[in-house]
Amino acid sequence: MRRAVGGGSNRARTLSVRTRPGDRLRALVKAGPLVFPAALGRGGVTSFKREGDGATPRAVMAVVGGFRRGALREPDRCGIALFRTRADDGWCDQPAHPAYNRPVRLPFAASCETLQRSDALYDFVFVLDWNFRARQRGAGSAIFLHVARPGYLPTEGCIALSRRDLKRLMPLLRRGSRIRVC
Repeated sequence: MRRAVGGGSNRARTLSVRTRPGDRLRALVKAGPLVFPAALGRGGVTSFKREGDGATPRAVMAVVGGFRRGALREPDRCGIALFRTRADDGWCDQPAHPAYNRPVRLPFAASCETLQRSDALYDFVFVLDWNFRARQRGAGSAIFLHVARPGYLPTEGCIALSRRDLKRLMPLLRRGSRIRVC
């Protein structure tokens, strides 16, 4: 990841993410008076998150950083610095590796995600602190807030909003903003 852009005050905000009644793979994200539809992990929401289960963790998670596709124009307003990604940026998801749940450079010997995807899902991403500060092997990695697939198809455990709604949410997010999944 490269140069940070944007910024803003350090005032934290709490957003709630609640599973939609009758659909465990979708949610409503509430930020003050704003409410946005969202996709959740293919495994629904769980209190016992494990690597590869496809579930979104039921937890309160803080926003610890963010990134955007390097070729994209800077967001007009964003409350947190977004680092530009390059083609060699990745995120380690191999529990046994020392870089587990951390950004890495590609090519990388262990299992990892590529941060510059051919689809638009990682055009704008906010990193959540699930298993981030005190990492536990196998407890889940790469839990992000990012752009949703068309039709809000399930994620691999992340929270995903439409590009339009995520851009509307950006000015409200700060480092330390809390995302409460319940």
